[in-house]
This record gives sequence, C-alpha cells and structure tokens, in this order.
Amino acid sequence: MGVKKKKEMQVAVLTICCQDLETLKSFADVEGKNLASLLLRCVQLTDGVSQIHYVKQIVPLLEKVDKNGVCDPTIQSCLDILAGIYLSLSLKNPLKKVLASSLNSLPEFFLPEAVHRFTSRLQEELSTTDLYSYRKVIDNISSCMENFNLGRAGVNNLLKNVLHFLRKSLIEILEENRKCAGNHIIQTQLMNDLLVGIRVSMMLVQKVQDFQGNLWKASNSPIWQHMCGLLSIFTKFLSDDDLLQTVQSTSGLAIILFIKTIFHPSEKIPHLISSVLLRSVDCTSVPEWFMSSCRSLCCGNVSGSAVLFLCQGTLAMLDWQNGSMGRSGEALLLDTAHVLFTLSSQIKEPTLEMFLSRIMASWTNSAIQVLESSSPSLRDSLNGNSSIVGRLLEYVYTHWEHPLDALRHQTKIMFKNLLQMHRLTVEGAVLVPDPFFVKLTESLLRLEWHIKGKYMCLGCLVECIGIEHILAIDKTIPSQILEVMGDQSLVPYASDLLETMFKNHKSHLKSQTAESSWNDQWHETWVSPLLFILCEGNLDQKSYVIDYYLPKLLSYSPESLQYMVKILQTSIDAKTGQEQSFPSLGSCNSRGALGALMACLRIARAHGHLQSAADTWENLVSGARIKQGLIHQHCQVRIDTLGLLCESNRSTEIVTMEEMQWIQFFITYNLNSQSPGVRQQICSLLKKLFCRIQESSQVLYKLEQNKSKHEPEKKLTKQHPSVSLQQYKNFMSSICNSLFEALFPGSSYSTRFSALTILGSIAEVFHVPEGKFSVLLPFFEVLFLPYNSCLYIMKFAKKLSPFSLIIICQPQSVIFMNYAYYGKSSSSYLPNLFVAVLR
Repeated sequence: MGVKKKKEMQVAVLTICCQDLETLKSFADVEGKNLASLLLRCVQLTDGVSQIHYVKQIVPLLEKVDKNGVCDPTIQSCLDILAGIYLSLSLKNPLKKVLASSLNSLPEFFLPEAVHRFTSRLQEELSTTDLYSYRKVIDNISSCMENFNLGRAGVNNLLKNVLHFLRKSLIEILEENRKCAGNHIIQTQLMNDLLVGIRVSMMLVQKVQDFQGNLWKASNSPIWQHMCGLLSIFTKFLSDDDLLQTVQSTSGLAIILFIKTIFHPSEKIPHLISSVLLRSVDCTSVPEWFMSSCRSLCCGNVSGSAVLFLCQGTLAMLDWQNGSMGRSGEALLLDTAHVLFTLSSQIKEPTLEMFLSRIMASWTNSAIQVLESSSPSLRDSLNGNSSIVGRLLEYVYTHWEHPLDALRHQTKIMFKNLLQMHRLTVEGAVLVPDPFFVKLTESLLRLEWHIKGKYMCLGCLVECIGIEHILAIDKTIPSQILEVMGDQSLVPYASDLLETMFKNHKSHLKSQTAESSWNDQWHETWVSPLLFILCEGNLDQKSYVIDYYLPKLLSYSPESLQYMVKILQTSIDAKTGQEQSFPSLGSCNSRGALGALMACLRIARAHGHLQSAADTWENLVSGARIKQGLIHQHCQVRIDTLGLLCESNRSTEIVTMEEMQWIQFFITYNLNSQSPGVRQQICSLLKKLFCRIQESSQVLYKLEQNKSKHEPEKKLTKQHPSVSLQQYKNFMSSICNSLFEALFPGSSYSTRFSALTILGSIAEVFHVPEGKFSVLLPFFEVLFLPYNSCLYIMKFAKKLSPFSLIIICQPQSVIFMNYAYYGKSSSSYLPNLFVAVLR
C-alpha cells in the first residue's frame, strides 16, 4: 500500500489595484527595508504560500518603528493598502486569517491610524451598488466580527452604514430571486446569500457593543429605524413559502433576537412572544413599531411552519438559565410546549417533522435550565405525572422507530431530558422507589423486545436511576436480552443496552460491597447467561453474541475471562451422568462447553486480553483441551480452536513450539473437510499464522544480529532468537512435507484443494521480491501456469534457481514438485520432478 501524500495547502495569490501598486513603488526605499518595500515584494510574488511568509513580517517590522512613525506618509499609505488587501481577499483564503492575526498585534500607537484607514476602506465597500458583489461585502462584515480588532472597530464606527447595507442588500437579493424564477442554479445561490445576510445581521446584534445600551432606542435614531426595517424583512421571509426552509427557520431566530434587542422593558418580552405564538396578539396594546414591522404575525393567518420557526427562535434566543425571565418566562415555556403539541398533530411534511423533533428536544433542554431555579408551580407542571410530560412521552413512543436516524436521535434526547426534568422536580426526595420511575420501568418492560425504541429508553433509564432498581423488578432481563440476539436487526440495540447495563451495575456494586462479593454477583448476573447462550443457544444467537457482546464484555472486564474458563472447564470435566449446567463436550450438532471455551479464548486473544500465549497454555487451558477442540465433531469448534492458535492482536507475537505442534496436529486431521466454507476459513486462519511467522521472524532476526540482551528481547521470547528461527524453519518444512504428502494420486478433491490453497498462501506470504532479503530461506518458488505447460517447464527448467521448486496450478491442472536439496544444480534435480495429474 502506497504512502498517501499530504495534500498541499492551496492559497490564492493576493493582488492589489494599479494605483496601490504605484503607491508602493513610490514609497519603497532603495535598501528595500521599509514597509512599502516589504509589501511590494509580497504582491509581486505569484505564490500565495510564500506571501504568507511576508505578511507575517509586517508587525515585527513596525515594532522597530518609534511613535513618530505614525505620521510617516509611507506607513499611513501602507496601512491603507493593507486594509484594502484584507477586504479584497475571499473568506476562505488562509491569507485573510493570517493578515487579521498579524494586524491584531499592531503596536498600540498605530491603532488609531489603522482603524481610520480600515474604516475608510470598509465604507467604500458598503457603497457598492453591484448586486452580485453584495455577498462579498456581507462576507467581509462577517469576517470583521470574527477575532479581528480592526474589523470590529470599523464595523462599530460604521454601524449605521452596515445596517443600511444589510437592509438594502436583503431587499434587492429577494427581488432578484423573484425575477430569476425558474433558474434554479441562480436562485439557490441567491437564497444562500439571503441566509448568510440574515446570519450576519444576527451576529451584529450579538457582538456589537452599541446594542448593549439604550442610546440607540429612540424612534428617530437611524440605527433604530434600520433595526425595525430588518425585523420587517425577516417577518416577510418567515412567511414566504417560496424561500428555502433554512431561510425561513433562520428568519424565525432573527425575529426573536431582534424583538429581544429592540423591545423595552425586557420584562414584558415573554408575554409578547407568548401572544405571538398563541396567535392572540392584542393589536391595541403592542407598540406601533412592532405592529409596523410584524403586522402579519399580529393580524394575519400565520402558517404552522412560521409558528414552528418562531418556537425555535424563542427557545434558542431567549435566556432561560437561572430563571432570569421570572414567572412570565415560565409561562412562556409552558405556552411554547402547548403550541408544539398542537403543531405535532398538524405537521405531516417530513422536513418540518425533522424541525419539530429538534425543536421539541430543544424545549426539554430549556425546561431543564428553568427547573434548576424554578417556582414550585412550574415543578408541579413538569413532573413525571404532569400532562406535559405525558404528551412528550407519547411523542417519544410514537416516533422512536421513525425511519430517519436523526429524528430517532432527537427522541432519545427528549426521553433522557424528561428523566432529568422529573429528577429536578423531586430534588431532595428519594428517587427510588419513585412512583413515576417504577411505573415507567414496568411499562417499558412489558413491551415486546422486538420494539427497538425499548432498548433506547431502557438505556437512558439505566443511566438515570441505575440498573439495580430495574433488576429488582425483573432479574432475568440480561437473559431476555441475550435471547433476542438471534435477530440480526436487534443485535446492535441489544448489545449496546447490555453494555450500558453491565457497566452501570459494576460501578454500583464496587461502590457498595467488597471486591470478592461484588465480583461473584456481577458475574452471575452478566456472564453466566452469556455462557448459557454460548453452550445452548441456536447458531445465530451464538454467532451474534460472540461478534457483538462478548468483545464488549471482555474489553470492559478482562478479568472475567478467568471466571468463564473456570465455569466452562468445570462443566467439561463433569462426569457423565452428573447434573451439569451446560453440555460438556458437545457433538456434531452442538458446540457444548468446549466450544464456548474456545470461542471465549479466541475472542480474548484476538482483542489482546491474554498476556501471552505461553501463560495461556500454562494457566488457562491444557494442551489436551486444545487437541480436543482441534478434532471436535462440530466444525465451528475446530475453527475457533484454530483461530485461537492463529490470531493475535500483535502481528509480531512469537508462535510457540506448542502452537506449531498443535497446528501440525490440526492439518493432519482437517484437510479433508467437505464444507467449502470451513475449508475457506481454515486456509484464511493459517494464512494469518504464516503472516505472524513471517513478521515475527524479521524481529527475531534483528535481535539475533544485534545480539541484544535488553528487556525488549525478554518480552518477545524466552529463548534465544536463533532457536526460535530454527523452530520456524523446521515447522514450515514439516508443514510443506505434510501438504505435499496429501497430494498423493487418488486423494480427494477437498484434500487437494485445501493443500494447494495453503501452499499458495505460504508462497504468497514468504515470496521475496528480487533484490530483497528474507529471514527464512525460501523453501520453494511458486509459478502459476496453465494446464498445458509441461513442455514449457521442461524447456526452461535449466534456467530455474537451484532452490526447491513447487509449481502450483489451479485444480484440474498439473503439479510439478521437486524435493531437491539446496545447492544442487538444475541438471541434478530436474530428473527428480514428480508429476501428478489431477483429474
């Protein structure tokens, strides 16, 4: 696999107008050391990345200038040109951020002049009348507000102009969008421009300091008039169904933000917004400016989508923390909930359903914020037994299996928040047995396990009140969940819920009881049902439990492996006729405890939960047990036992002598498997073993060459590297001999297929490209040849290397094999070619 090249940064080159270029040339000094010279060299470059280097030199150069330099026409002109450069760069150009960062570090005595120059250039930008240049100006306003001191100062100085420009641009872009009806490409761009314009307007209100006071809130103030004008525009956008829904939804946010900013006194804002949401505005009691700007919200027939987006703005733009809006804020929260419930029964459009689910989840977040410092009456209105919580639970149950992943995710947020809301309403009381939690748990447990939403809700409930209270209601829950793991569609949900449960249970037990007692209880609850499924479950249950649940349990509790091995070994060793928890050895139709043992050990080793192979064979499982697994009647037990020997989480782990002997033992009895799937798995696992031998041999060779006596060698192998390497060579030679011998005339197709495939894997793994070095000397070379290639071989045999030769063809082809010793000439081993024709 090739090394992926790092993608080079693309930076567009900055340029300046001819007039600015001439100015720089006129001020550049002969020595080329002043700021004008630096900028001149920068703009003459044709590489944006190189220009970044020059931009970073601007401030260090100015730091060398004294205060009198402020009056220097060269520096004044350069600051002016720098402002122009900043505004000319696109929003995504890295040079823009680099320049802003540099100018943020200007010496303080240069700031007034720099702000003056930047303000002048920005004012020129705002005066543009080219509609298709509006987006660039809007982007510049946005970038000025983002971590750029000069830009923010310039916007503050020109706030009236900026608001006027935004107002004008939004109106003209909307009109242009109508004119371009039918041209979807241009309309999409224009609506995107509208969206950005709305967001920048909101950014101004949130970040410009002038809006924090009340000086601008006079009806004759230009800023006030522009704010009301923008609010009127957003109201039109909200009700315009020809616009994208993202434009409408963002307009809903902007309307609430602008009302919050403009309306005075602030204590009456919640009541005003409640009346808008409930469509019950008293037109005689609201300010004239509000009626003028938001008349359609007061007197018109407001659509459901418009009300929905206003609900979103209400929850997102108002301050719900610390009860800052008082009782009127609490009333607004309840009113918003009732409006959302009404909309949930009316909205059928998928995109609006998605908006609704997010907004309802947002409502529960706001409710939690308010409940943290709320009045007793609100706590009564939002406890688990209230009608509002009941309606929210009904929404969750209705939508927890919705086809959209994002909507299902929102129901999970809602359910989790509902539990937290109830906890806040009964804070100080004993949570369990709390009637609401007990009733909710029992109702969930009564549902069928094929309902996927049940798993999500139970997981949230476990995190809220703890698994021990759920187990107190029904202690067979772990077994029930494991039982459904034969259904592939439920497996991810079931395994995730089990993981949540056993983690929570262990944390609880560790905090309550002594180490020895909680270990036994935890294992009895979570591990014993697992072992029963591995021994007694159907094929699908076993497969999915091994693939999904067992790795999670061992990853969280590696020490549980010893418990598994102990229980399963005891069951295997039980005498015939005695009462046993699980069937002991199994049969051709059942894996039994031995199969469960091998599956557990295989998964543990593959995921790195066994310290070393040697410790495993010495302390966990005997060689006799391994051999039992390798020749078990059930094919999956044989595969799992072979996988235990072949797979490791470390590709360079040494293959022990015991493992090599067992592999040889396995090959002796398993080449003739009649199942194509089993043969494929055997060949795949053995290939993994050969890869381990190949990679670990490289490490062993380096250790041998370095004659290292350091700790890494001791960790890798207990014997000298040369001994392990020789064992590898002997093992591979013995394997090859066994495979060759299996190719005798008259051997079965399955035996031939297995032997040839394994030999092919050996040749592939130990193939050494020309010019490369191999630790293990090549025992053979492999050539894939067509059926009628005998004459070809004979013709070119003298050109072959003097190493042992294996020519492996596809089945129904000819195999040429040579067992000549190394060093013999081609002429001496050629007569020894043995030809076996596969028919």
